[in-house]
Amino acid sequence: MSTTLRQAVRVYLDHLAVERGLAANTLAAYRRDLERYADWLAEAQVETLDGVQAAHVSRFAEHLREGDDDHVGLSATSAARTVVAVRGLHRFAALEGLTDTDAAAEVRPPAPARRLPKALELEQIERLLSAASRDDSPLALRDRALLEFLYGTGARISEALGLDVDDIDAVTRAVRIVGKGGKERVVPLGSYALEAIEAYRVRARPALAAAGRGTARLFLNSRGGALSRQSAWAILRSCAERAEIEADISPHSLRHSFATHLIDGGADVRVVQELLGHASVTTTQVYTLVTVDRLREIYATSHPRAQG
Repeated sequence: MSTTLRQAVRVYLDHLAVERGLAANTLAAYRRDLERYADWLAEAQVETLDGVQAAHVSRFAEHLREGDDDHVGLSATSAARTVVAVRGLHRFAALEGLTDTDAAAEVRPPAPARRLPKALELEQIERLLSAASRDDSPLALRDRALLEFLYGTGARISEALGLDVDDIDAVTRAVRIVGKGGKERVVPLGSYALEAIEAYRVRARPALAAAGRGTARLFLNSRGGALSRQSAWAILRSCAERAEIEADISPHSLRHSFATHLIDGGADVRVVQELLGHASVTTTQVYTLVTVDRLREIYATSHPRAQG
């Protein structure tokens, strides 16, 4: 006699609880997902494991996104979690000999929607950078130089903190950045970033370096050592608070803003790819989607016949 779906679900949940030792909350989530799966198959008049085909599992995955009268459609992330539970059930059943085939082996969980990066408005950027210039103290000059550099080059925070003094070439107005995998790229420095860095390098860094044991790193902390990621985050949060920016921002927000503003200004996506140090242009093309979304928004609010 073929094993029923509900029998298989019970055996699998027992396995997860006893053999895998899953936490109670995780186990409850698996139970909800698999009971929903069994209910859906029952409506399709499939009661046994042997009666399940790959097409059933695929249609169930689609059903999760679409929803019905009893369930709202799930996000791609939540649907993927349910499909993972279903795949685990069928894989376990096949390994334990409860069925001859793994009906879910070729079914992949829905891919999560690609999150578009959030860029700050230019006005927010200007307020943020102004907030960093609270006075002419060494730390204020450093903070302004760091934020101007991040927005002016699109560098990752790890790349900025890994800079040595000699990586900045004031003559050619460029910076040598070492990115992921040790890959180097040369990025031009705009006048604002270069001016802020030179002010920091000449008027502030020597004072900070005097408190330390000597390091070639460009950005230093108050003890003369290399600035840490945690300190860089704290600098950004402090400046954002003073600028009264309510958006949840991070050092990566400045990188996103750099790329988005370039694309908005007409820069070629492959040029932006080189500036960001992306290995593939596909990664950079997400910023073109941001621009399209902004165009839609402007169109919808500006054109007299955009909305009925």
